[in-house]
Amino acid sequence: MSTHSLLQDSDRIRACVDPAAVAHNLAQMRKRLGPSPARIWATAKADAYGHGLAQVLAGLRQADGISVETLAEARQLRGLGWQGPILVHAGLLSRPEADTLDMPNLHLIISQVDQLEWLTQARPFAPPTVWLRYAGDTRMGGFDDVRYRRAYMRALSLLARKHIRCIGHLNHYAGAERTDGIQEADARFRHAIAGLEGPISCANSAAMLQHPSQAARTNWVRPGITLYGVSPLHGLTGLDLGLRPAMTLQARLADVQLLEAGASLGYSGAFVAPHTMTIGLVTCGYADGYPRHAQTGTPVAVAGRITRLLGRPSMNMLAIDLSDMQDARPGTPVTLWGKELPVETVALHAATIAAELLTALTARVPFTVLADVG
Repeated sequence: MSTHSLLQDSDRIRACVDPAAVAHNLAQMRKRLGPSPARIWATAKADAYGHGLAQVLAGLRQADGISVETLAEARQLRGLGWQGPILVHAGLLSRPEADTLDMPNLHLIISQVDQLEWLTQARPFAPPTVWLRYAGDTRMGGFDDVRYRRAYMRALSLLARKHIRCIGHLNHYAGAERTDGIQEADARFRHAIAGLEGPISCANSAAMLQHPSQAARTNWVRPGITLYGVSPLHGLTGLDLGLRPAMTLQARLADVQLLEAGASLGYSGAFVAPHTMTIGLVTCGYADGYPRHAQTGTPVAVAGRITRLLGRPSMNMLAIDLSDMQDARPGTPVTLWGKELPVETVALHAATIAAELLTALTARVPFTVLADVG
């Protein structure tokens, strides 16, 4: 039994990130646009969905712009050498931030009127482009139909005074993963912005996959999770969509034991052996970010062969079934998710989503960049 180990000699666990996979996925998402001139915001919120912004930036170089959550992350991105457009999802978090806008090619999502007032009171060194967020059917921030036009009129006054460079219109669909999930929401958005000049951005990963014609008719699209090789569509993995996983999480077998029939395993006796069986103890637990609520049956891969989790993960260890893997030995690499095992499959068994798993890894998990992009 053998497989390529990503672990270093002293590792108990390691996450490995492949920026070449990110570059591949970005190219695949651009193909989804066909001949459309729509540009791509590569979404890198939550430290690039847990992959590390610095570690995936080489794979995002062909994006037209990169979107992050805060101004602090925008400054980090500039510090890493990115000179293209940057979209800040949180916009301004406080009045003093409006006085620190010294980055050219900065775009701010504006979700509340206070943010416009802060820009009114400041004279930015480099006036940003603002994107007014429509509340839409997510209702997770933004302006409703009545307040949207008021916000636009206020933004026009900022434009006239050269406090901003341009006004865009931004929406985010709540049901884009469904084939019938955006028609009504898009119609309301288009009605809200009717007659208002400015570029439009609506489509996330799911919208690009399920509604490519609508996405292609906008000015900017905002793929996120697909850039990291993960499908946002139920029942499909990134591999099914021609994507490559950008992260592989590996630990190692610490021990191989016999569990007698009727013996319980782990805290609260969450698993009871139906017969005598061989089990393995793996150096990964919830302190690393692995979901404690994962159930017996959650898949793991041992040297390329799929087996299952047994019982409840503990802080530093989880148990797996080695009944059909008698040649497994301590030190054998175990893939928790990645090239051998789609993270979407693990998430489904753990009753969560892949993005939660990827962003939940803790600081004690070391990272390696597998390859750079030529």
